[in-house]
Amino acid sequence: MFAAALLDLGVPLSLFQEAIQGLHLPEKVILKTERSLRSGLAGTRFLVETPDDHAHHHHHHDEHSHNHGRSWAQIQNLLKKSKLDAKVRDSALAMFQRVAEAEAKLHGVPVDTVHFHEVGAIDSIVDLVCAAAGIHHLKLREITASTPVDGTGTIQCAHGKFPLPAPATAEILRGIPIRQLDVPYEITTPTGAAILAHFVKKFGVLESFTADLIGYGLGTRDLSDRPNVLRAFLGHLSSVSPEATETVFEIRTHLDDITGEHLAHAIDRLMAEGALDAAASPLLMKKGRPGHLLTVLAEPADAEKLAAIVLRETTAFGLRIERVERRTLRREEKPVSTPYGPIRVKLGYLGDSLVQIHPSDDDCRKSAISASVSHADVVAAARSAARSA
Repeated sequence: MFAAALLDLGVPLSLFQEAIQGLHLPEKVILKTERSLRSGLAGTRFLVETPDDHAHHHHHHDEHSHNHGRSWAQIQNLLKKSKLDAKVRDSALAMFQRVAEAEAKLHGVPVDTVHFHEVGAIDSIVDLVCAAAGIHHLKLREITASTPVDGTGTIQCAHGKFPLPAPATAEILRGIPIRQLDVPYEITTPTGAAILAHFVKKFGVLESFTADLIGYGLGTRDLSDRPNVLRAFLGHLSSVSPEATETVFEIRTHLDDITGEHLAHAIDRLMAEGALDAAASPLLMKKGRPGHLLTVLAEPADAEKLAAIVLRETTAFGLRIERVERRTLRREEKPVSTPYGPIRVKLGYLGDSLVQIHPSDDDCRKSAISASVSHADVVAAARSAARSA
């Protein structure tokens, strides 16, 4: 359905055909599209046909019934020897790597020995490679998604019947919010989970977003209570709120019995584990004791992990977690030419207006020493070059 939604947005089928031809698969694979309806919504179906499966209708069936597949080593070899664009190849490898690591953990085996069943079948290979090809073709700045959902009940996999979410799906989405609906079938597959986990940087509701195009990718089944459709929006941040707005979690705790070295280690650990920011500020606590306020900003998917690190790595006995809105300037980093050599600068845009210029301090220090000029002269030259670029 993901590939179908990309096609409905305008990605040409020929792009997918070229990508699959570049894999040099031993099987003959024919890709087709058709217009159809699901619960009254018109959209695109993506069809994958092979000689062994005439008119295999994409996407996955109710049960993971494929009884053949490929090993992780075979898929690595297939992708590395392909004629895919390097970015497409690397994205496809990264998605399969996520699935391989999930399977290895679930079965207690080394990653290199993993054999894919459902995800090693032709339809899933086509899914992931076409997803990578389509996303890179669109040259997207950022991809967001609503919270992944799955049904309840059970799913028949290669190793038996399991509760939903399927074990591989749950493992791939570990650390990402997920919710279940009271429907008796699978909604998010391991393949879909790998696409989301690799490409999506933020999960939640649309915020200040203007859609230019909307694509509808249709699934195989016709569901009785809801459209079996994946909807994709292609657009840009609204001019009403040109800065990036996102929902994050703020983790706070008061500390009055921690050393500076201990606190610095905790902050370093939090940043290394994915905190958006971590900082400490002085406090005057009860009985006149000096202390610190530790504040951590976290992506929703990382909040619980980072809260646990705060409790393990500091002297805190408790903390507060609050959902907050964060607004940031649109950022760009690039080198600029100055009389003292190239300097990297970080630019901040409010809409189309350049409002912040921050030259790299490391570059400015090196150039100041090399040219025997002041640090301030190099910073001024870098800012001037950035404004006139």
